Amino acid sequence: MKLLLFSDLHRDRDAATALVELAKDADVMIGAGDFAIKRKGLADTIEILRTADCPAILVPGNGESVEELTQACRDWPQAHVLHGTAASVAGVSFFGIGGGIPTTPFGDWSYDFSEEEAAELLRLMAEQDVLVTHSPPWNCVDIDGSGTHRGSPTIRQAIEANKPRLVVCGHVHDSWEQTDRVGDSVVINAGPRGVWHTID
Repeated sequence: MKLLLFSDLHRDRDAATALVELAKDADVMIGAGDFAIKRKGLADTIEILRTADCPAILVPGNGESVEELTQACRDWPQAHVLHGTAASVAGVSFFGIGGGIPTTPFGDWSYDFSEEEAAELLRLMAEQDVLVTHSPPWNCVDIDGSGTHRGSPTIRQAIEANKPRLVVCGHVHDSWEQTDRVGDSVVINAGPRGVWHTID
């Protein structure tokens, strides 16, 4: 299965258009959140992305809520919006959790969760093939411009416990397009330009 991974479009219509063109060669596209900016302009990118002719797995970022993303995708039948939930596409299983984890300093607009809330959302995760999160795991593709780790210990623990083959995330812009591992799990901070990954 050929996967097109991306995150953090932040209303960039040109980036969304480029992803739709790339998706012509994809079996599944995976969007790891932040389609909007500060809960505004979600339709700017979703109305473009939904023209892609392949299934999509999406999680909300901290820039939009799961309710807002679900509503925006109501006319996109191939989209699966995940948040503490799972989906299966062509025999490959996906689990998703969105939002800023841990809580960001950005203010009331940010769709955030504490580590404790994240643990509850991840409770139903089984041994899925792919985990899609907005926030990266702690100490893995999570370093910001100041050199500080911004990832989630709870997400890392879920990866260690469930051992997904692939983890797709975003959120920390300075680590876009970087790849690392947690145990045997490949972790990719995707970014808006699109990253290819293939799983058997």
